[in-house]
Amino acid sequence: MITPALLPYGDAGLLLEVADTAEVVVLADACRAADLPGVLDVVPAARTVLLVLEPGTELASVRQAVEKLEVRAGEDAPAPAGSIEIPVVYDGPDLAEVARLTGLSEADVVAAHTGRAWRVAFGGFAPGFAYLTGGDPRLAVARRDEARTVVPAGSVGLAGEFSGIYPRSSPGGWQLIGRTDAVLWDLDRDPPALLAPGAEVRFTVAGT
Repeated sequence: MITPALLPYGDAGLLLEVADTAEVVVLADACRAADLPGVLDVVPAARTVLLVLEPGTELASVRQAVEKLEVRAGEDAPAPAGSIEIPVVYDGPDLAEVARLTGLSEADVVAAHTGRAWRVAFGGFAPGFAYLTGGDPRLAVARRDEARTVVPAGSVGLAGEFSGIYPRSSPGGWQLIGRTDAVLWDLDRDPPALLAPGAEVRFTVAGT
């Protein structure tokens, strides 16, 4: 059972602290599904879930509602925010290095990256950037020793337990294994971010 630490966040929020990102994903799912009275938004991060409250909401009542949630780690609930397919060309400049670090062949790295669904744990770093978790644990690799000054938009990378896609050109230190034409951030789209927290992401080999 997940038992988060409950901390007031100013006078209009409640911060739930848990052990790791996997618990964040499950707890955020449960909070969204419970449709807790007085909660305007559920905002996950790496180790916390912030509940944004309507003005005037009694903090104690929300705290009691959260304490009544029965949330267990490792539950494989359906993604409440839908499933999105991302076609990828796996020719990234770090693909060979990731293969070396993991002890896999390059083909095995691609198979591992496409073999399991990922979940959007939380957003950050840049508008439209999503931290994806829940993939094959064999792909957990450290960031590059030296960050690149420019990473092209659409680059698909790995860092620690996460995979991610650069929504625009920027500096970055993730291990780049491929690229996609998917548009991660578009102000003319509602919502602008393609990958919302909670969504399921399935990578596929482009052209297959």
